[in-house]
Amino acid sequence: MSPRTRILSATAFAAAGLLSLAACSSGSPSGAPAESDPAASAPADGELTPITVGILTIAPSAAVQYGVDHGIFEEHGLDVTLQEAQGGAAMLPAVSTGQIDFGVGNPLSVLVAASQGVDMRVASGYSFSLAEGEDINAVVTRVGEGVESWSDLEGKKVSVNAVNTQGDLTIKGSVEMEGGDPGAVEFIEIAFPDALAQLDSGNVDAVWIPEPFLGAALAAPDKYSVVGYPNQNALPGLPTMVTFTSGQLAEEDPELVETWRGAISDVLEQVNADREGFGEAIASLTGMPEAAAMDLRLERLSGELDPQLLVDLSALAAKHGFVSTEPDLDTVIIP
Repeated sequence: MSPRTRILSATAFAAAGLLSLAACSSGSPSGAPAESDPAASAPADGELTPITVGILTIAPSAAVQYGVDHGIFEEHGLDVTLQEAQGGAAMLPAVSTGQIDFGVGNPLSVLVAASQGVDMRVASGYSFSLAEGEDINAVVTRVGEGVESWSDLEGKKVSVNAVNTQGDLTIKGSVEMEGGDPGAVEFIEIAFPDALAQLDSGNVDAVWIPEPFLGAALAAPDKYSVVGYPNQNALPGLPTMVTFTSGQLAEEDPELVETWRGAISDVLEQVNADREGFGEAIASLTGMPEAAAMDLRLERLSGELDPQLLVDLSALAAKHGFVSTEPDLDTVIIP
């Protein structure tokens, strides 16, 4: 394996952040190991390969923490150090320069970076919106305000945690699908914890919120109503996060990439079978009360990824001007 430099300090992240990236956020990158026995992935001499993995401090990321705490990565021969990042786009420069080996973040940011010439590769799936039923994020409005459909958002102010991300992209897609003008929706950046308060104050007409804020809104049907689930409406089963790496690492050390894919698939399978343990990991990573972590509506977790989902996401991003040129997905998606 070729040597790579890993710098874990905040200073290194700041330096990496100076790289210019726009913030946005057939084969299948299945992540499934060739051999189902985890021990088969571990080096014969017992030596572990050190890697650094970038994560966000949000509930789904706790699966990686679970894998560390339960020794699953070690079973695959990996010594994992976690590096928390403030956002998916902020993580990309550190992955690109090799300071982080693998990142876990939203796929749109990866596609935008790739469209700008940054050699990023999607290694596996990770988390996905729910294709039916109540999804894990929604657009919520006040009861009785006359906003009942996607087209009703024309001329309205809608909050998202950050513009040019999957939130406003899927909302625009949903508005257009209903015959509305997506360009007539005004998006305002408001942090998720502040969104409902801003809605209550009348500063916005609708808010895009995930759990646990969505759960709080659903618990007050006399006060709030759900306009719809934009991920589910625009791109059913949309990946909310994928794992990604640099083109350099993918080409220089494909064996490490395969080991990572097998390990993360194993981690996610075990997390799905241990909801209590996952809840404990969520509480530990996010600081959320454990009882609340146990009650969260969660994304579907899987290392499997249907490439068509990224093809559709890329096309939607190009249609609404989130990327000027679609990236070469045959290169971006590791088969």
